[in-house]
Amino acid sequence: MYQEFDAIIFDMDGTLVDSGQLHEVAWRETLTKYNIPVDASLMRSLAGVPTIETLAILKAHFGVTTTDSDQQINDYKEALVRSIMAQHVKPTSLIEFAKQNHGKRPMAVGTGAYTNEAIEILTLCGLIDLVDYVVGADQVSAPKPAPDTFLRCAALMDIDPARCLVFEDAKLGMQAAEAAGMEYVDVLAAHGIENDYFRE
Repeated sequence: MYQEFDAIIFDMDGTLVDSGQLHEVAWRETLTKYNIPVDASLMRSLAGVPTIETLAILKAHFGVTTTDSDQQINDYKEALVRSIMAQHVKPTSLIEFAKQNHGKRPMAVGTGAYTNEAIEILTLCGLIDLVDYVVGADQVSAPKPAPDTFLRCAALMDIDPARCLVFEDAKLGMQAAEAAGMEYVDVLAAHGIENDYFRE
């Protein structure tokens, strides 16, 4: 499957890892604590955007000001994610594809999560030893939908971006893959993997 590509790049949340409820639970508690409205469709549209950028978008959208800085709110949400992640993450069916390709061609994870969090989640899900590199939002100056995350994955694997295939669930991630000059697979359409995240 997909043998014409030299390397594989997976998005993490909603693609390689079923973690929608982890982030929804953490976001709902965080937004409620800081009196920021919870708009499910807006949150779903921001899937893949790093926490601190999501906060800035939400506060601007709703005209909300907070006493705590965006960084403080970000840190609160990320600490909450770490405290509950073991209850809410599991690998998706793509784990079998990753196992089949392990050692045969390089694989990376390119995610809007921060690198340390991504490594913890991938470890909990038994996926960390299957991939060669993990590129989080903290490793690039412009996260998805900019191409930087996926281009860094390609550079670390030493593979031409045009020879990389990206697996994604989020529209912003698919835009990032296109901007990087990479083909992508919509995991919902191709594999029936649906992110259980802020469903209406």
